[in-house]
Order: sequence, then structure tokens, then C-alpha cells
Amino acid sequence: MKRFEELFAPHMDAAYNLARWLTGDESAAQDVVQASAFRAFRFVHRFVDGNPKAWFLTIVRHESYGWLKAAGGGRWVALGDEIAEDDLALSHAQTPELLAMHAEDARLIQQALQALAPAFREVIVLKELEDMSYKDIARVVDIPLGTVMSRLARARAMLRLELLKLHAHD
Repeated sequence: MKRFEELFAPHMDAAYNLARWLTGDESAAQDVVQASAFRAFRFVHRFVDGNPKAWFLTIVRHESYGWLKAAGGGRWVALGDEIAEDDLALSHAQTPELLAMHAEDARLIQQALQALAPAFREVIVLKELEDMSYKDIARVVDIPLGTVMSRLARARAMLRLELLKLHAHD
């Protein structure tokens, strides 16, 4: 139990974040993380060396895809539109106008991410939101390092195009 807590407990937020982006469902993400944590706990003896975050997120990714398959596939959506009140807390530099602009930017980014295919969305989430190395992303997604780099470059270009399209419609 202690080894599990030391290795994987620090990565629960990252696990939830990935599950939420992949499943598009808060409740499902919680279930996926719980199932993933149970699986990691059961097989913690198999984790010998390496990055515990990458190992754990690999489990989360597989559980998320399993949930999507069981739920009927095609449910590829991003985080909900709700913004936590804590995120909107005013500081000295945050005027209501600035907060509105940030909320709108976040909404556009979420829409643009939703438009990406899952294979491109997951590398963006792992790199940009979870700040994982290319090597660790390769482990999680189970693709060669070169593919991670090219997929990430393509995902960024696709995201840029989607954002341009969304800005053009506003």
C-alpha cells in the first residue's frame, strides 16, 4: 500500500485530467481513475523502474478507451463548459474584462480540441497539459518517439487551424 501511495498518489490529478479529456464525462473519468488505481495497486509489483506517472497514465488511457468502447464509442468531447469559481477569483491584474477574454479563449480552445481526432488530442493533452516528455508520451500512447514528435507537430498545426476557423466565425 505504501509503495502504491508513493508511486501513484501524486499523479491522481493527471490521471483524472487525461480520463476527463478522453471520456468527456466527469463521472466516467472518476470511474476510470478508480478502476485504474485499483489495477495499478493490484499490479504495483510489476512496476520495476521508470516513470510512475507514465506507467499509471498508460493504465488510465487503456481504461478510458475501454469505457468508450463499452459506452458505444464516438463520445469524444472535451471538458465541460463550466469554469470553477476558484479559477475566476479576481486578483489585482484580473479585471472582469480580462476574465471574460480568458473564459472565451478557454472555450475556443476546448472547441478546437474537440474537433481533433483522439490520437491527436491525447498527445496535446499529455504534452501541453500534463507537461510529459516525448519519451513518456511514447510509453503512454505506445508509439515510437518519432511518431510522438510528428503527431504532436500535426496536432498543434490542426489545433491552430481549428482556432483560426473558430475565430473567423466569431
